[in-house]
Amino acid sequence: MLYGIDVSNWQGAVDWGDHADDGVAFAFAKATEGSTFVDRWFDRNWNGMRENWIVCGAYHFARPAGDPEEQARCFLRTVQRAGGLHHGDLLALDLETSDRLPAPKVARFARRWCRAVTAQAGVRPVIYTFLTFAYGGNCAGLEDYPLWIAAPGNPTGRPDVPGPWNRWTIHQYAHKPLDRNVFHGTRAELTSLGYRRRHGANRHGAGRHGVDGHRAEKHRGEKHRAGKRRGGHR
Repeated sequence: MLYGIDVSNWQGAVDWGDHADDGVAFAFAKATEGSTFVDRWFDRNWNGMRENWIVCGAYHFARPAGDPEEQARCFLRTVQRAGGLHHGDLLALDLETSDRLPAPKVARFARRWCRAVTAQAGVRPVIYTFLTFAYGGNCAGLEDYPLWIAAPGNPTGRPDVPGPWNRWTIHQYAHKPLDRNVFHGTRAELTSLGYRRRHGANRHGAGRHGVDGHRAEKHRGEKHRAGKRRGGHR
């Protein structure tokens, strides 16, 4: 079982080294909201996670009243500018507001956003939502995407699973003092949900290190683990 956190601009400067030392294995950082808002801490968070051998996740806060394809483009541009996608990186849609739209329109927005991200980045996004929102029909048609369910009232790793899903992938089990999550599996199983460079991949996938980005990440992770064995890597 892997433990993780999620952060946004509300947390300010995050000490990723401390979190790695405390056993955080994966994390999600907010990148964008709607079509115009970019989290000012995202670049720092994205690179801080990677430098500390934490599985990197980026999420977009959905604004269903807007254009899903435009929001997908804004999200992927932001990830690209922060260094791009490397082997195993995760993408997620934070679906928790309706913008006062009826549930079928919210679900249609989410399906279109997910299709756009999958087509452009080659990553099937994880869907973050909470129980009552999903029970309201806002997630219809998303059952093929991994579920990240916010259920802090349930025991860790034992969330209720709303339709249309029949299983959970990530459980957000606590909100205070920080959002905390658990994945029931190994690091390899978690990163298998993430980015895999495709032959002739588009510009959203290469990142600063191009084709060899995942090898550079592996090298940094080996250095990080070696530093910890020596009694301090920072």
